[in-house]
Amino acid sequence: MNKNLIVIIGPTAIGKTSLSIALAKYFDCEIISADSRQFYKEMSIGTAAPSPEELSQAKHHFIKHRSIEDDYSVGDFEKEALEKLEELFKDHTHAILVGGSGLYIDAVTKGLDNFPEVDTTIRKKLQETYNNKGLEPLQQRLKALDPMYYEKVDLQNTQRVLRALEVCVSSGQPYSSFLTKPSKKRPFNTIRIGITADRQLIYDRINQRVDTMIKEGLIDEVKSLYNYKSLNALNTVGYKEIFKHLDGEWELDFAISEIKKNTRRFAKRQLTWFRKDTEIEWFDSKEDLQTIITHIKKSSL
Repeated sequence: MNKNLIVIIGPTAIGKTSLSIALAKYFDCEIISADSRQFYKEMSIGTAAPSPEELSQAKHHFIKHRSIEDDYSVGDFEKEALEKLEELFKDHTHAILVGGSGLYIDAVTKGLDNFPEVDTTIRKKLQETYNNKGLEPLQQRLKALDPMYYEKVDLQNTQRVLRALEVCVSSGQPYSSFLTKPSKKRPFNTIRIGITADRQLIYDRINQRVDTMIKEGLIDEVKSLYNYKSLNALNTVGYKEIFKHLDGEWELDFAISEIKKNTRRFAKRQLTWFRKDTEIEWFDSKEDLQTIITHIKKSSL
């Protein structure tokens, strides 16, 4: 039997979870999450992880399967996701990959790029710079060493900035120069479905989602993780702003407004990343489900 991977992508709060569940029901298949923030079992409200009700409607994988204390990379995810797909395709002709983390989507569908080994001394020095002076000097150094990658990377993602810098410094070449290899061949057909909407609607949904998170107990969730705030997993929108509030740096209302602002910026970067992929078929978030199903059927092997 021919195998088809349906990839559901789009900005945060656009409705990817509900669409993936509807498609999983129709095609009688299972869902792999490629949302790097939803991997962690300690983080639920701030990551907008699928609810128990949603999880009960379709079998999900890679939701809350790791601890924030685990060392878990995109390479680890690529390996485990491909193994899970091989298993799923034994009994199903379709599987679904859903998420807003473009790097993790690309790792599964196209493969990771090969990077040179990094001198551990360089890694430690960069980490020390971050610990002592924060992210800004690292951002500026990346801008000088690799302006191309600086323009497209999430500059608030400490791990991504550190990773790019350590490759630049170790190799003496821009990090972006290693991002040019051809995609790896996969033993399945990939069907990319993009979900979008007018920018104002996306922003309105984001604002509503953040308000809902606050009502559902985001503050208490972040309080419970306060002792782990230095971990990379928690250096993310929705958590770092509340940490500043808990540290007395920001008033709560301001912290909430910053979550909304930074989430809107994140959604903009997500769309910028995905718009470069010409293989994505875009649909409005209000599109009829049957139209999307028809497209998938036509694109399936």
